[in-house]
Amino acid sequence: MRKLMTTGFLLGLLTLTALAADISGKWTAQVPGRGGQTREQTFNLKADGNTLTGTVSGRGGDMPIADGKIDGDTISFTQTMEFNGNTMKLVYKGTVSGDEIKFSRTRDGGEGQAQEFTAKRAQ
Repeated sequence: MRKLMTTGFLLGLLTLTALAADISGKWTAQVPGRGGQTREQTFNLKADGNTLTGTVSGRGGDMPIADGKIDGDTISFTQTMEFNGNTMKLVYKGTVSGDEIKFSRTRDGGEGQAQEFTAKRAQ
């Protein structure tokens, strides 16, 4: 009986992993900036189980992401940036639906208003 329960549990975990959103690849988005302007950013993401790694590309080049997590169709990660000797950490949270990720980006510590944008899978 115990062996049957263990087998059932493992099959359930495998099913949940298989249902996780496929987010590995290149994604592009028009991200809100200062004064209502937008700029294109590229997200190169790699999923490994529940771990998310990759880079965010923009005007400053490729910057690695950290603390990447995947939970079903929800992802999250942080990006640390340096400006004039000051460090700023951005927190990204997104929901994957097909070839789109609906993101919300905030500054660590809750400063400022959240920015929302949608990234689309690059072909």
